[in-house]
Amino acid sequence: MTLRDDLLIEADDLLAERDAVIVDCRFSLADPLEGSRLYQTGHIPGAHYLDLNQDLSSPVQQQGGRHPLPDPLLLAERLAVCGIGPTTSVIAYDDTRLAYASRLWWLMRSLGYCQPKLLNGGYRAWLEAGGVPAVGEIAVSKVATGGVSLTGFCDIDGLRALQSEGCTLVDSREERRYRGLEEPIDPVAGHIPGAVNHPWQSVTDQQGRVLSEQELRVHWGESLKAESLVIYCGSGVTACVNLFSLALLGRDDPVLYAGSWSDWCSRL
Repeated sequence: MTLRDDLLIEADDLLAERDAVIVDCRFSLADPLEGSRLYQTGHIPGAHYLDLNQDLSSPVQQQGGRHPLPDPLLLAERLAVCGIGPTTSVIAYDDTRLAYASRLWWLMRSLGYCQPKLLNGGYRAWLEAGGVPAVGEIAVSKVATGGVSLTGFCDIDGLRALQSEGCTLVDSREERRYRGLEEPIDPVAGHIPGAVNHPWQSVTDQQGRVLSEQELRVHWGESLKAESLVIYCGSGVTACVNLFSLALLGRDDPVLYAGSWSDWCSRL
């Protein structure tokens, strides 16, 4: 068995791509405006920009996590402005090891849209392959919207129900945050009781390229055989990298705990 070849695209192949809608998903948690600034400075020609906070999340509430899922109708409308409908071919990229492009991938899959391909190695790989950046905004061409509901996720009540049924719960954050040795973002350190740790950064190498099938299987270990998987991270974003890697290995059934640790610890 090999990795699915319909979810990744190499930079050389993207240079020759003419039909897909391209989406720039670059973002920085430390500086929420950095992604849009980088887009304005230079992006893949024809790419639209979607912002994690403004487009791929809804406003933060008292509970629900730091990046609540977007309203599906508003998301479908935003995608439509980019020329993306349910059957549109889409290619997404970022420059942070799939951290934000995978959020768009998961959201589109959750809507029932054609799953986008993610650029292996991100924006840097495209530049190294000889890509010449464009600057400024591009014209929009709105299409009809599609589905208006999201699937494949759970809230805190759904998580408790799945845990009572014996699911394997996966924490996608780096090991030090999982172990509670440090917590740079949320007010409480630690992890949800019973969770195992499979850090999202281990899905790619230092250049942001997805590891081989064998390496991904090592990353997942025995968890890959679990009957039921629920994946979380800090706020439901980088968990999507782990979900993407599972899809590459042929597992589309794992559930995202959308609020993740930021929602769970807000209830302590």
